[in-house]
Amino acid sequence: MNQFEPYKRLIKLGFALILIALLTGLYGAIWINWYNKIIWAPFFRRGNWMMIFIYGLLLIFFMQLYGGFKIALLKRGNLIYSQILAVVVTNIITYFQISVQDKKFTAPLPLAVNLVGAVIIILAWTMTFLWLYRGMFPPRELLLISGDHSDYHLIEKMNAREDKYIISQIISYHEGPERVKAEIARYDSVIVGDIPAHERNYIIKYCFGRNIRTYSVPKISDILLRSSVELNLFDSPLLLSRNNQGLQIEQAIMKRIIDIIGSLVGIVITIPVFLIVGISIKVTDGGPVIYHQTRLTKNGKKFQIYKFRTMVQNAEADGKARLASEDDPRILPIGRLLRATRLDELPQIYNILKGDMSIVGPRPERPELAAELEKEIPEFSFRLQVKAGLTGYAQVYGKYNTTPYDKLKLDLTYIRNYSVLEDLKLIIMTPKIMLMKESTEGVKEEQEPTNGK
Repeated sequence: MNQFEPYKRLIKLGFALILIALLTGLYGAIWINWYNKIIWAPFFRRGNWMMIFIYGLLLIFFMQLYGGFKIALLKRGNLIYSQILAVVVTNIITYFQISVQDKKFTAPLPLAVNLVGAVIIILAWTMTFLWLYRGMFPPRELLLISGDHSDYHLIEKMNAREDKYIISQIISYHEGPERVKAEIARYDSVIVGDIPAHERNYIIKYCFGRNIRTYSVPKISDILLRSSVELNLFDSPLLLSRNNQGLQIEQAIMKRIIDIIGSLVGIVITIPVFLIVGISIKVTDGGPVIYHQTRLTKNGKKFQIYKFRTMVQNAEADGKARLASEDDPRILPIGRLLRATRLDELPQIYNILKGDMSIVGPRPERPELAAELEKEIPEFSFRLQVKAGLTGYAQVYGKYNTTPYDKLKLDLTYIRNYSVLEDLKLIIMTPKIMLMKESTEGVKEEQEPTNGK
């Protein structure tokens, strides 16, 4: 066992505290030496501490929300991006806070200087800490226990994090429990692939008894059980899964109110974006700006989705529905930018206002593609228990090319654990993924439509 393992959480906490202290201290210097000297009613000692404290709280909130503290969980670039985004959002809120106190729009230059300084601090401290952290916690060597279905996608994802995991050996559960147990004994971490529930439960309990860490690929039934309620009616515990179809009435009403308010605000503030993008598309080939396409929403209802056109006209003239690939020649030059920033989906705020969609929900699929997917994944229709969304759990935590089966599991996680607070969290998280390349990648040509069950 790694000698530093018992102190891992404390080490991560130390990283977070030092980072927050450095960034908050930088803001404190700018506040005391600049803003507090120019506002119409300057603060004294306690007031200054209050302003610095509020900035620190905002910074901690957005760092936690965007993943700025997730050492070893996020890739280095993603981690640094999350930290910088947290500082940007905190500075924007702080700017309006100071402007309210000064009773006018005050000079933004000091906060711009603060941002530059914060980027330098983030790069220096995070890069240094990651170097130290990887020295203390080298990648885990894992034993992968595979099943009947291909674990290609799982292996591919694990190999993408060579800084954290190394799959040293793969063994099939068909080789028998004794052979599997003998191999497990050589490792302190095991990843259990898509194997039958009986064998999986046996392996997990075996590893638990020997203090061996296990990583498991959840099945759809696991996600349904995780949202169950524990009942203690007698001495045998029960798990109640209500299996409600969709949201409760009060949840649906609150969600609709948020959708109406959010779409109206969005329409007003994005008018300049609509004008710029519309002109750009029109100049490219003279075709229509808005693209209409049939999609599915709650209970399988069909509706016409609105999007900025990103492909050439008649991109599917052969009538065959297919996903866009990474280097698809049908995509317009302006379309690549719109797709990379997800601005192509901005017109869907009108679908939200009409009630076809919600701000947060599963991605709206085309009927043809959904029908094909349901042949391989009959449970794919479960995601239609709520309205389709402009953003959502699968959009935030998945990628554009995440397999349909994994997207289904993410969507079910959202539906089964719905709350207004979760919706607000996903809305705030959406700006982070808009500029992340890995979240907007096209589908690889060789990608299969499913990933087994």
